[in-house]
Amino acid sequence: MWLLWHFPLPPAAVRDHEAPGNGGATCRGLSAADMTKGLVLGIYSKEKEDDVPQFTSAGENLDKLIAGKLRETLNISGPPLKAGKTRTFYGLHQDFPSVVLVGLGKKVARIDEQENWQEGKENIRAAVAAGCRQIQDPELSSVEVDPCRDAQAAEEGAVLGLYEYDDLKQKKKMAMSVKLYGTGNQEAWQKGVLFASRQNLVHIRPRSWIEEQAMGSFLSVAKGSDEPSTNHPLFVGKGITFDSGGISIKASANMDLMRADMGGATTICSAIVSAAKLNLPINIIGLAPLCENMPSGKANKLGDVGRARNGKTIQVDNTDAEGRLILADALCYVHTFNLKVILNATTLTGVIDVALGSGSTGVFTNSSWLWNKLLQASIETGDRVWRMPLFKHYTRQVVGCQLADVNNIGKYRSAGACTSVAFLKEFVTHPKWAHLGIAVVMTNKNKVPYLWKGMTGRPTRTLIEFLLRFSQDNA
Repeated sequence: MWLLWHFPLPPAAVRDHEAPGNGGATCRGLSAADMTKGLVLGIYSKEKEDDVPQFTSAGENLDKLIAGKLRETLNISGPPLKAGKTRTFYGLHQDFPSVVLVGLGKKVARIDEQENWQEGKENIRAAVAAGCRQIQDPELSSVEVDPCRDAQAAEEGAVLGLYEYDDLKQKKKMAMSVKLYGTGNQEAWQKGVLFASRQNLVHIRPRSWIEEQAMGSFLSVAKGSDEPSTNHPLFVGKGITFDSGGISIKASANMDLMRADMGGATTICSAIVSAAKLNLPINIIGLAPLCENMPSGKANKLGDVGRARNGKTIQVDNTDAEGRLILADALCYVHTFNLKVILNATTLTGVIDVALGSGSTGVFTNSSWLWNKLLQASIETGDRVWRMPLFKHYTRQVVGCQLADVNNIGKYRSAGACTSVAFLKEFVTHPKWAHLGIAVVMTNKNKVPYLWKGMTGRPTRTLIEFLLRFSQDNA
């Protein structure tokens, strides 16, 4: 099965799915009215030893409203709050039974060139997420959040910090609505709602269409499963709905995580739907080849040779290197459109984790222009990218194999992330193409403070920001 999205200008089909009014983002559809509320407020660290920690403007306003009780209580409650730490106060205001102060660090708005992000924004996301988690309580159904000088970053922290997948559990976490406190920038707040939310909208291409397109490389992987899956920028996302490794079967430990091997497909879907909700004046096409990679009597065997849509033959020497096989046909197919750029986001290979850990998405690209656009977008969102090499040195390790034009694995164990993308490059002729290796950021293990453990949806916000900037450049 393939999923195909095409959002022609204007993208009107999803306008009726807006977030609740009054700047609210309500979890599980609960009304934000008539609920017992909590409040999250930011406070900056001292610039100098003799300074007094500074409230945000929202905190200053509340402190004046309650005759200085917030400052008074803070002064006797303990040492100054460090960045990302929280402190909860009770009974300060009749409308807010709980008030959580969160440490924002120093009052900065600079780009940290070593960290490749906007430090102030990232501090806000982490602090607000910590505050919202702290305030989750069965007695509180709603939380109002200080914009902290950047309403978008504050809302992203709130929504991402409160999100945890528990749909399959009988006992679910408290559903809590999130609203902007005070009179901050409502437009930026709603943008944060959009950037942090995930949605899907798809058009399904059946097996018969795939066969008509002569996508033999994709079908060579899909045939092992007995279960069918239900002037533009173009996104391609890998959609292996479960990856057992095929005949080259994976170890059972952590194989359950391979249900997330379709992370590229979900990421691009979220980015495209978000672009539609932003009414960006561009046409966007998205492709996601979807199938399982399972061992069976019909599955690929080592040494099998398949033929991709562009006619190149592929020798399969490892059935667990299946993502590049389905993407080969997807990348061939996208060249039938009139495109400005091609981006594919995939959990192509876990070995990129050795190079980058979870610090950033690895980007391989044949265009410095495209790389700079992605880099600037990632600095804004804090969901970083890092450029990886796409040398001919790696191409020579996948071409000229014994039986076919190209091999689905490199000649050597080293540089597996680089050789996997060198394989993809054999099916790309477009001068502005980028591959985003997201296996490294697929899950979170408490390394990103405003994300729960589990699947992350990274780098959706960076892709949305890229599309936003792309649309402005091409207006």
